[in-house]
Amino acid sequence: MAAGRAPAAMCLYYLYWSVQARLARLCSRPLPEGRGLGVTSLLGSIIALYLLAIFALSLYAGRRVKSEEDYIVAGRRLPLSLAWATLLATWFGAATILGAAEAARDEGVRGTILDPFASGAALIVAGLFFARPLWNMRLLTIADFYGRAFGRRAEVVASIILVPGYFGWIAAQYLALAGIQGTFFAIEPVAGILIAAAIILAYTLLGGMWSVTLTDALQMAVVLVTLGILGAVTFAQLGGGAVGSGIGRLLTDTPGDLLTFWPEAGAAAAIVWAGTWASGVFGNIPGQDLMQRVFASRDATTAVRACVLAGIIYIGFGLIPVGLGLASRLLFPESGAGEILTVLASQYLRPGLTVVFVVSLISIIVSTATSAVLSPATILGHNLLARLRPFRARPLFVDRLSVALVTLASVATAFSGRTILELLELSLSIGVVSLFVPLVAGLYGNPRCERQAILAMVFGTAVWLVREGMEGFVLPTSESAVEAGLIYAEHVAVYLGPERLASVWGFVAYAFALVPSAISGTAASLLGYIIGGIERGSRPDR
Repeated sequence: MAAGRAPAAMCLYYLYWSVQARLARLCSRPLPEGRGLGVTSLLGSIIALYLLAIFALSLYAGRRVKSEEDYIVAGRRLPLSLAWATLLATWFGAATILGAAEAARDEGVRGTILDPFASGAALIVAGLFFARPLWNMRLLTIADFYGRAFGRRAEVVASIILVPGYFGWIAAQYLALAGIQGTFFAIEPVAGILIAAAIILAYTLLGGMWSVTLTDALQMAVVLVTLGILGAVTFAQLGGGAVGSGIGRLLTDTPGDLLTFWPEAGAAAAIVWAGTWASGVFGNIPGQDLMQRVFASRDATTAVRACVLAGIIYIGFGLIPVGLGLASRLLFPESGAGEILTVLASQYLRPGLTVVFVVSLISIIVSTATSAVLSPATILGHNLLARLRPFRARPLFVDRLSVALVTLASVATAFSGRTILELLELSLSIGVVSLFVPLVAGLYGNPRCERQAILAMVFGTAVWLVREGMEGFVLPTSESAVEAGLIYAEHVAVYLGPERLASVWGFVAYAFALVPSAISGTAASLLGYIIGGIERGSRPDR
């Protein structure tokens, strides 16, 4: 994501265009002659050892894969220690470390609602309300649920919606890794993308969910240790040598309006604020990347505990970059935006720890990328390609072939240019507007026919596309999703004028512009589900 995936979209855009300039600062301090080459050599050696270590883990994991169930959900054998670690690694990505720090510096705590708070809450909600009933259904993919609850056509539609939504996300990981290669090793972008894709393909292809889980655990340890060190050093600097004093100063010297969760005054800001929470909490739940880890847990209780534990730890460690962003306002009040963590790292970490910081960034990107590749690949192979006669008897081959196909599609997306990053956030919002309503209804309701699920998916997606398309047309250069929602509504109000705005249709048009696309799309999905159930249909085959 995932981090969570949705909150990471804007951060990965930042990471792509700034990685060369920002990460270069990590080794930019004045060093004696010849030391700069030494730092680069040390970085190359550590990266090589790190890649060899996770490759060895992938080879070991590959020995455990004997069936499709082993490949997709690790044989449903993950203990709590591995289940929560892989969940946390999937969520705790570049958005949490880089994006939350930047948002906290620019907007205060209010700017970090989506990540880490709403995204962490999504894990807890998934554990409390969805993990147990879904695990008990013994599914391999989240698309299986729609087939089981509604019918085969609903399963196909859900699969078609889910798979392409990951391509831009995976491509962004390749671009970020290519940028790091270009910064430190002068590797051309095209070669960097291909190298990144080959590495991710190898790790994912070998052992499927087993290799992703084991490498996630290693990578998460690197990230959390490095982040903890950077946090301790920074807060000690802020407190004159004492971490506790630094945290106390942060809370007392930071203006109160930067420490609040609540939205700014006004109905428009409150609606956008509520939409941000709704999208962050509910948008990730229908995702294959989350549910694949739920299904891989060794029992339903483990799945519940893993989600809740990962959510709590996610929010806890997510407070560190939030605090670092706020601390940077006191330590470097004049520093330009987009440089916060790299400034802190270059100022307060020694060269050796600076190298570890860079490796931790690589770790979270690799962890996110492997999960992002495996998720759509399992749906493509298990729910779509497996329906074709030539592939029915070779499930493991189809799953691995799907990993290669998803990798190729994502590489093509990466080569298409920056436009995929501009569209990335749109592709990541599809879950809440198309799949969440039928998921809840299928689990806790009484579905009568597959028409309900299909109309819910189609209505939600259509309204969301219209709303996002209109906003993108009016505000093509907007950088902030929150600001875009407010500015777009203001544009519509000015265009309508006082007289038309006072009419019923004018009010409807303004409301449609004011309500975030995640909320309007979800409302349309609910309407589609209700309409689909008006005419009774036969229950699907179970």
